[in-house]
Amino acid sequence: MGAKVKISNLFWLGRYTERVLTTLRFLMDTYDRMIDGYEVDYQEFCAKLGIANVYANTANFCYHYLFDDSNPDSILSNLHYAYDNAIVLREILTSESLAYIQMAVTAMENAANSSSPMVNLQWVIDDILAFRGSCYESLEDTVRNIIRCGSSVERIDLYIRLQFRLSQVNREVSMLLNRLYKTKLEVNQDSVDHLVDAVLDSRKPDPEHSDMLNWVETLFAL
Repeated sequence: MGAKVKISNLFWLGRYTERVLTTLRFLMDTYDRMIDGYEVDYQEFCAKLGIANVYANTANFCYHYLFDDSNPDSILSNLHYAYDNAIVLREILTSESLAYIQMAVTAMENAANSSSPMVNLQWVIDDILAFRGSCYESLEDTVRNIIRCGSSVERIDLYIRLQFRLSQVNREVSMLLNRLYKTKLEVNQDSVDHLVDAVLDSRKPDPEHSDMLNWVETLFAL
């Protein structure tokens, strides 16, 4: 397996685990209300994420967006994508780190069949955080920062798309810019320059969210 493939797998491992983590955190605040019949605007949610709205109603969205493995956009599917990337990297990751990802998958599958899924969903979050901690302790600095860059890109993407924790976006961009130089990732210097100006030059007005999203998504040549 070539170095470039490993880099891509590490980067997307970071993105997929962060996608599961941040999206679950966003949804868990309203999940109980959705189960009770509260009409969450899932159409707007799908539009913000740029995914197909294939859901008939709130209850259908609750189940199939979270737990339907045949739905490529579901959280369970994204957790499997993370696991697939982790398995390819089994020569790099420790067995403990891989076990945490498997435990997260199992907890997600159990949540689908549980009468109180919130407990299992919290376990998913805890397992991903444990996976992240295990990776950061056991991996060498360059490898660790590639995963972190993937996580940062996904976190910023979701914060902007979902209008979630927007006060933290500039801080996340600053950390991403600090980390990218500690990796072997190829960067789009134009996007780097725009992001540096956006977060460091206080004389300039805050950029449009759409511009920030474009710069973040075009930052790496992966």
